[in-house]
Amino acid sequence: MFRRREPVPFAFLAEADSFRSNVAPPAPERASAGQIAGRWLLALTIIAGLVGSLVIGMPALSTPTATQTQQSQASQGH
Repeated sequence: MFRRREPVPFAFLAEADSFRSNVAPPAPERASAGQIAGRWLLALTIIAGLVGSLVIGMPALSTPTATQTQQSQASQGH
């Protein structure tokens, strides 16, 4: 008639699935002004680093133009 559960080493784990709590968890604490400022500063530092690396790296990625390709006089036979 009634099925009995197998005994387990930790009985409280077997009973945990039937336990429901009516107590709500506490609300998370709000971040202080210093924490918010620190997060903004970290984000701005990361963004500035990415933009700076892009600005510094752009000349290396550009292709040489016709004005930059100059030959010396020795290579022309003078």
